Amino acid sequence: MTENLPISRALNAGLRRALETNDRVLLMGEDIGPLGGVFRVTEGLQKDFGKRRVIDSPLAESGIVGTAIGLAMGGFRPVLEIQFDGFVFPAFDQITSQLAKLTNRHEGALQMPVVIRIPYGGHIGAVEHHQESPEAYFTHTPGLRVVSPSNANDAYWMIQQAIDSPDPVVFFEPKAKYWQKGEVDTSAPALPLHASRVVRRGTDVTLVGHGAMVTTLLQAAALAESEGTSCEVIDLRSLSPVDYGPLLDSVRRTGRMVYAQEAPGFTSLGSEIAATVMEKAFFALEAPVLRVSGFDVPFPPAKLEGTYLPDADRILEAVDRSLAY
Repeated sequence: MTENLPISRALNAGLRRALETNDRVLLMGEDIGPLGGVFRVTEGLQKDFGKRRVIDSPLAESGIVGTAIGLAMGGFRPVLEIQFDGFVFPAFDQITSQLAKLTNRHEGALQMPVVIRIPYGGHIGAVEHHQESPEAYFTHTPGLRVVSPSNANDAYWMIQQAIDSPDPVVFFEPKAKYWQKGEVDTSAPALPLHASRVVRRGTDVTLVGHGAMVTTLLQAAALAESEGTSCEVIDLRSLSPVDYGPLLDSVRRTGRMVYAQEAPGFTSLGSEIAATVMEKAFFALEAPVLRVSGFDVPFPPAKLEGTYLPDADRILEAVDRSLAY
């Protein structure tokens, strides 16, 4: 069965299915009850499942994560909503010092099935602390799984797969794409949680990204095709661990790669991807792996976000530089 849903409703449907199939799943977060969250992702869930399973929490991110750790120890599977990306930092110590380390601290005997949902990224014209891309902090932390869907079908299935994981999962949701519609196949997942995916075939340059950037890469690939350049586009999907197989296979065919991200470029996920591809596919490369990113400054006011965020033109400029080698 397939449905045409925006990403926000696909996430809602995935959360609903998880609540229906496992009574140990519960949701926690600020304003996720009657309001349904700032982006209405949890709309209707408290009405249908009650206040003991869809919990409006106090305005305290550290307390939300700390409570979830205790619930996970007690056999529950908490799914937390951090209202905006910049609000996760009050909980950073709980996530990186406790949640990420408890399974290792107990030599594998204690599982921590906690999902932390974070709307992230730009393109919504918001103010400070509401448009950030903090993925690298969490991909750098051993003990955490980190994923980000770019489309409705992945959103529907990946949230359920994350909830089923025995390990903590940081689940980054590209907020700018919450209203982007797509076909959702509710019969079976297309891929495992930590698989990357080729979303467009090409022969000349490999373009790689995650989350909202995948749409921009597809726009760049379409423009490149009109100019006679064939770009392959890969959606990373899982940021930690990274499924390098499709990336390396693609680069060994095209000989070139451009990685694009909204986050600043210095010591970022793109840095790691570029270094690993150059280590493992060095002799196949016709040009260095190039990166297109946000600038190494705090996220700017809304009127400047169009300059800060990579667009199709900046990606195509990198494609041209790669082809010029």
